[in-house]
Amino acid sequence: MIIAGVGLTVLLVLVVGIAVARFVDGDSTNYLVAGRQLGVPLVSVALATAAVDSNATIGNTDLSADLGFWAGASLALGLAICLLLAGLFLAKPMNRMGLMTLADFFARRYTRRVEVGAGVLMVVAFTVLLAGNLVALGFLMDRFAGVPYELGVVVAIALILAYTVGGGLFSDVYTAVIQAAITIGATLALFGWVVADHGISVPDGAGPFDLGQLTDPAQGAAINWATLVSLGIGDLVAIDFMQRIFGARSPEAARRACFVGAGFTALIGVVWSLIALTGAAELGLKPADGPVIYQLLDGGAPVLLAVLVLSGVVAASFSTGSGAVLATSAVTVRNIAGLKRGVEPGRKDPLLRWVRIAMLPVAVCATLLAVRVSQTGILLTLAFDLMLACLIGPFLLGVFWRRSTAMGALVGMGVGLVVRLVFLALTPTLYGLPNDLFHVENGLVGEGFDGWATLLAGALGLAAFVLASLASRSRDEEERDLRSFDYRVVDVPEPEAPGGVPVAGV
Repeated sequence: MIIAGVGLTVLLVLVVGIAVARFVDGDSTNYLVAGRQLGVPLVSVALATAAVDSNATIGNTDLSADLGFWAGASLALGLAICLLLAGLFLAKPMNRMGLMTLADFFARRYTRRVEVGAGVLMVVAFTVLLAGNLVALGFLMDRFAGVPYELGVVVAIALILAYTVGGGLFSDVYTAVIQAAITIGATLALFGWVVADHGISVPDGAGPFDLGQLTDPAQGAAINWATLVSLGIGDLVAIDFMQRIFGARSPEAARRACFVGAGFTALIGVVWSLIALTGAAELGLKPADGPVIYQLLDGGAPVLLAVLVLSGVVAASFSTGSGAVLATSAVTVRNIAGLKRGVEPGRKDPLLRWVRIAMLPVAVCATLLAVRVSQTGILLTLAFDLMLACLIGPFLLGVFWRRSTAMGALVGMGVGLVVRLVFLALTPTLYGLPNDLFHVENGLVGEGFDGWATLLAGALGLAAFVLASLASRSRDEEERDLRSFDYRVVDVPEPEAPGGVPVAGV
């Protein structure tokens, strides 16, 4: 019954995703940024469903139940902060630039070498993010359908590819409407059932007002702040978020959509954390026995509620998975491989074809990682931990600081990457959990360094970027080179809505 209900949700998403593929009309601009004609409601929903994925729901509940409110809720709150900051400072200028991918910014602002380096880092980070969503889907199929975890991961990525390959961002945003409706309904229904049966209970010292979680290192303060910073700031270099911002029909629509998405993400994240805390306090649920939310649903919840909640988890994971596959493949082909040609008269769009082909190796890599590291929240945070260390300086300061240089960007990326990988190898835990990803036994670093590794790597990467920019070239040379760079000027023609696409007025 449960798996059949979830299967109907998957079928609905597939049908809608495949049906809107006709809007692409053989044009890579339609495929990658939905013809730049999306209104506030669609962009808002797409941003929110990208944030409220299985990492921010399943990962959130596991960490909240095990380590306290701020350990789990920081995933969703960090993403909400990211959308808020994007709305305040980045949505308008990034939408005005008329980009196809976020890595295009690095090409326009710096050099080809910076573009390729940034593109590689983005692809790695978002492959990790995609893997985190596949983990939750694999566990779901294992527990409720009896499908082995590894096979469940493969089935999940195959379903995501089934509609993303055809419709690109159109499929992503239109299915996001369904996914958002299910996620909101599931969250409210589950919260109502938990309150009716158990009230709201919080283990001692683990609640939202127990601020020792943010001030006392012994209670995980460094880890919780690292989560908030890596997601709140590092996630600004998010190729799937930015892909949706590029698709907005105007800079103002992009800005408003970020604010709506931020509010939705914060609300849903807090509710899921409270559910997890109650499960831990009243029922003794622990992540060691499997995902907490799956235990809660499998331990006496009404069948219809279980179907709705699990459908919400699947829908959220599909949304993020679709966006990650699309954006990662686009960066791989357009920015790393360097294929940027548009449609030539009488010929098919080569960019469109190769982006679709590139989705397969991206999917394979994410699947292998999901099988190797079966964690959700950790993979989400690690993805943007890498962005914080390597790219936040070249991106943010590149937008607002004219003294930024290509040499500075290369040095900042290199230093941030090396430092973060060294810290990762030395630290035995990763966001409070055993470091099963990449750890070298040593007597130099203990568990207390967890969290600080993220903050220090980000600070050192940023400092290296600033110092190298100041030292690499004179101000006169920099001013001369930057005369052609002005994010306030759109250097592409205003796009026309693709034929038959009912999105301009949404």
